[in-house]
Order: sequence, then C-alpha cells, then structure tokens
Amino acid sequence: MALSLRQKQTDAVVKMLNLNISVASGATADEEVYKVLILDRFCRDILSPLIRVNDLRKHGVTLYFTIDKERQVIPDVPAVYFVQPTAANVARIVKDASKGVYEIFHLNFSSSIPRPLLEDLAAGTLKADCIQRVSKVFDQYLEFVTLEHGMFSLGQPLTYVQLNDPQAQDKDVELTVEGIVNGLFCVIVTLGVVPIIRCPKGGPAEMVATQLDSRLRDHLATRNNLFTEAGHLGSSFQRPILCIFDRNFELTAGLQHVWSYRPLVHDVLGMRLNRVVHGGKPYELDDSDSFWVAHSSAPFPKVAEMVETQLKKYKQDIEAVNRRTSSKGEMDFDEQELLGNTKHLMSAVNSLPELTERKKMIDKHTNILTALLGEIKSRSLDGFYNIEDDMLGRGSVDRSALLGVLKGKGTKEDKLRTAIVYLLAVEATPAAEIEAIEGALRETDIDLSSYLYVKKMKSLNSTLAAATAGSRSNLVDWAEKLYGQSLSAVTAGVKSLLSGGRQLAVTRAVEALMEARPGPETEAYLVFDPRAPKASSKAHVQGPFKEAIVFMIGGGNYNEFLSLQELAPRLQPVRNIVYGATEVLSGREFVEQLGILGTKMGLGGPQPQ
Repeated sequence: MALSLRQKQTDAVVKMLNLNISVASGATADEEVYKVLILDRFCRDILSPLIRVNDLRKHGVTLYFTIDKERQVIPDVPAVYFVQPTAANVARIVKDASKGVYEIFHLNFSSSIPRPLLEDLAAGTLKADCIQRVSKVFDQYLEFVTLEHGMFSLGQPLTYVQLNDPQAQDKDVELTVEGIVNGLFCVIVTLGVVPIIRCPKGGPAEMVATQLDSRLRDHLATRNNLFTEAGHLGSSFQRPILCIFDRNFELTAGLQHVWSYRPLVHDVLGMRLNRVVHGGKPYELDDSDSFWVAHSSAPFPKVAEMVETQLKKYKQDIEAVNRRTSSKGEMDFDEQELLGNTKHLMSAVNSLPELTERKKMIDKHTNILTALLGEIKSRSLDGFYNIEDDMLGRGSVDRSALLGVLKGKGTKEDKLRTAIVYLLAVEATPAAEIEAIEGALRETDIDLSSYLYVKKMKSLNSTLAAATAGSRSNLVDWAEKLYGQSLSAVTAGVKSLLSGGRQLAVTRAVEALMEARPGPETEAYLVFDPRAPKASSKAHVQGPFKEAIVFMIGGGNYNEFLSLQELAPRLQPVRNIVYGATEVLSGREFVEQLGILGTKMGLGGPQPQ
C-alpha cells in the first residue's frame, strides 16, 4: 500500500464537488449538475494546490465565493459549502438559508462538526423555516493542506509560539494541542489506516501522541468507524509508523540557509501553496511542471545549468522545424509561416503546442532563477550557507569568517539565523567569541530577541539539571513542564547530526524508527498502538516499516522534506515517507517566532548603535 495522501484528498474533494456521489479518479459524475461553491479562507487553501479553476468547471462548479462576502440570490441552483465547523460559519449558513440565497444547501465541514454546533444549525434553520433547503451534512475530515505527493501542512500558524510561550495558560496549550490532534486525525482518516505512533518522551510531541492515541481508540470502539484497512488489504498489509517530533528536537533545520532549488524558492521568494509571485506575475510550481518535478531537489547551480540545457535543446528543435517548413531557409520561428508551408504542415501543427509549452516552462524557470540569483548576490546567501554548513559539519567555527559574514551583506534575519546556528552547532562557545558575535549583530541595529531566546534555552539545559525542587524559578518550571526531554534535544539533536554525514537529526531518527532497530536510539521513544489493548500499548514494535508519516510540531520546512525524500529510496527495500507539519515556515518566519518568544521573556529589543 502506498500512502497516497494527495490522491486520496483529491478524490474526496472531487466526490464532494459531485454532491458526494462517488466518481472514478479523473472523471465526473454521470449526471452533470451545475452548482455554486462556497468556501471559507482555510478551505480555499485546501483546494488551491489540489484543483484548478478549469477542473472546478469540469465538475459543474460555475461560480465560487468566500463565505464572508455578500452574495446575490441565485435561484434554482444548488450550493456546495466547504467550510470549517465554526460558530461564525454555521451562523452564516443559517443566514444564507433563511434568505434563500440558493435552492439547496449541501454542507461539507472540513472536520467533524461538534454536536453543539450541529444543534445550532438545526435550531437556526428550524426557526427560520428553511431546514428543507439543507440537503445533507457531511464531515469530510479534510482539514489539512497537501502541498506535494509526500507533504502536508495543518495550516496552523504560530504553533511554536503558542506551545513555548512562558505566559501561556494550560488551557491555551491544551487548545493548541487539540487543534493539532484534530488535524492529524483528519490526515489518518483520509489515508484510511491506523498507524503505530512513536514520539520522544516529554513535551508537545508526547502530549499530541497521547491525545491522538486516545481519540483513535475512542473512534475505533464505535460501531461504524472510518477505518477498514483490515477488511480489504489482505494478510500482507502492514500498518505505517507515525513519528511525531517537536521543533525543538532540531532547531537548526528550521533556521539554516539552503541551497537546493525547492527550499530556496520557498525560503527566498516566499512560495506559498505551490505558487510564487514575482514581478507581479504568479508562477505555479507543482506536479504539472515536469522541470520542477525533475529538478526541484537539485542544487541551485545544477538547476541553472539544466535550464540552459533545456533552452539550447528548444532552440535546436525550433531550428529543425524551421528548416523543414521554410523554403527560404530562414531561422525565424513564425507560426503563420510554418502553417503556410503545406509540405510539413501536419508535423509543424503537431509540434507547435508542445514547443509552446516548453518555452513557457523555460521562461518561467529562467525568471525564477534570475530572481534567486539577484537575492543570492545582494545578500551573499552562498556565504551564509557555506559558513553554516561548515559549522554544522565540524562542530566548530572559523571566528573571523563568521564575523565577516555577520558584518557583510544580508538581511537582519539572515545574520540572526547564522548566529543562532552558531549557538546550536558549536558546543563550546567562549565568552570572548560570543561577545564579538553579539557585538557584530548590534552594529547593524538588530533586535537580538530571537538570538537571546535560543541562548537562554541552551543555558537551561545545565540549569534544569542543577536546579532543586524547592528553588526553581517560574521560567524553569515552565521549561521543564513544556519540554521535558525535548529541551535537552535542542543541542542533542545537533550532536546526532554531526555524526551522520550531514544527515539531519530528524532523518536519522526516522530511519532508526522505521528499521525498528533495538537500541538506545529507538528505546527512548514512546510507543502508542491504538489498535492494541491499553495495557500492552508499550509493547515491542514489529518492524521494519515500509511506510512512515513524519510530523513536526511547531513548523516544518522544505529542507526536512527534501532530506526525508532522499532517505526513502536509499533504504532497502525502498520506503515511502510522508512529511507533515503544523505549518511550513521559511527561515525568516521561524526566526520571527523565536523573536516573539524572546520579547515575551523580556529579552532583546532594538539595540542602540
């Protein structure tokens, strides 16, 4: 079985658009019904990477609107609502139904609608005498965004801040954890398979794993549960493993500068929902782009070389077409001239669409690479990447080289990221060296909140070990409560990285967990099996696993996704790994969240020159 999350989510969306009538993959319902689609902003983001406007029309959707906009009455037309189950959305649905904006309402909620909201919906439509307009109500369990075949996001912003805020109340943390559990439950329901869950002890990862295990157990105990894998997948079926991590397991992966094409486009150009906007022009980057599929994991210089190769091949093909169709021997690519030459008319006509699409693709990636090159030069991004790679590889630093980078080109966030990587990568940080680095940052009027936050967290490793029960400060109590073992993993994760041939710590951990090798590196992880009796949930895990879902609480990134995608084919037999996170963050966005926490702790602030 392959964990085809993107395909399964797409199939569920297509079924929903066809009024919850099952249709074959890539097809439409037999009876075409024209309808209106109503979305909230979150559900619009769910659909954006999966289905395009032309595809909506194939499924009879002639118009689509966001639910918060005022809309005119469209009589005799059914409406498909796809929204989150919130009080505001339920109230708006009742208002639309009472006004008779549409004839029939097909209501689809992105996750299970709570009973109180369902009762509000029923009471509101009864009171307004419009309950007859509501055809059916469906829980779709689609509250996540699938960005790639092997990558998803729960679209939950600022989770890292919410879970690490020293001022957070228990109820706030519990609410955040509940949201993560709900999103992961939707992913698992969509896949239709119950995984075995592994996570480090302590911190948010254990909190999420414990609650997810409990929710799955409760659901499996119901008569008509949503999981049927045992019934149709045969005796050879093996359940996947779900590995849950907290961002503090490896902070550097969320901060370090990158050099591969896809992570660079996200980090530098702000790719969102598989789209980049540059020079006012949007560029789609998804599996419909063959060049992106083939080269998005390659280093930047290699991608530039491949674009040049594609352009050269395109020019050669154009010249060949011109030679076949032009009696004058001219090398111009003139569509009218080609079509006017009857000798090779059919050949020219057949080749034109393919050549046109190739040229569009080449132009798109040329523009994107040009934009990246401009940023690389103006910010010296190669310098940041090289010094970070060197520090993470050697565990030490060339002080003069680091100071040179921090005093040179680059944004404030670039410099903060590199300084924080230094804190985490170099175990022994002499006071004089620290003072020089902080001085270099202050020279450019940088807010040190994020840097000082990580510095404080690193120092808490020794503080926690030395503190006694009667003399701990509130900060230490908070840190121990939230992090547990995960706090020491802020630096421990880097240590494991250093011994792995520059493989990310998360990738090394996932490999060990998939192989289920006995030993300290896997025994330290908790085991939850929702299908096993409660008393035996900590039993030995049978492996190795063919498939894994890797989930990062507090923000993931394309750097980790790429590392795990490179791991899968290296293992024998080849494995399948799906990567997900609470949200997908660029290095700049993550350092901003670290800065928010630093400010909340009273650290940093603008520095005088």
